[in-house]
Amino acid sequence: MSAREEFIELYTTHIHRDGSAALLDYLTSRSDFFTAPASARFHGAYAGGLCDHSVNVYHCLTDYLARERVQELYGLDYPPESVAVVSLLHDLCKIGCYKSGTRNVKNAEGKWEAVPTFHFEDPLPYGHGEKSVYIISGFMRLTREEAMAIRWHMGFSGSEDPRTIGQALEQYPLAFALSVADMEATYFLEGERV
Repeated sequence: MSAREEFIELYTTHIHRDGSAALLDYLTSRSDFFTAPASARFHGAYAGGLCDHSVNVYHCLTDYLARERVQELYGLDYPPESVAVVSLLHDLCKIGCYKSGTRNVKNAEGKWEAVPTFHFEDPLPYGHGEKSVYIISGFMRLTREEAMAIRWHMGFSGSEDPRTIGQALEQYPLAFALSVADMEATYFLEGERV
């Protein structure tokens, strides 16, 4: 099964709230979600990398939440719909942002050659996680915890008060869980180590 097929299967199996069908139609028919990379040069820096990354984050998050310690000691138990929403949709902010191009690198003989790459050009510079929340909210409602998880899925803050991320992770444990899953997928499943 391709990542696109798996994404659609996970989405249609778990996400059923009002507006979800319109959001899936947007992703499949009116966006580059299934052909966009996840980044310009690092994890998932290839056509289709964004979809692959989203599916990987889903699996990392479900595995994290299934841990005995997480369920019994921390008491984290989320509906399958919330898990699918935050993991599959956390990086919608990357839709329409990557343009194909080339860059020059030295080959094995020490000669410069043009290689394919992607360049990041954000037509809606609204932030990272907050932009994903904004896009999703145009189609369907998020719970407060889902919105916080998506907003803070990078696990760090920008130039705002650094206490904000700590407060968000304490108050909304799904935000912490999603950031762990995102980092696992990024650095262990998709990183240069693989």
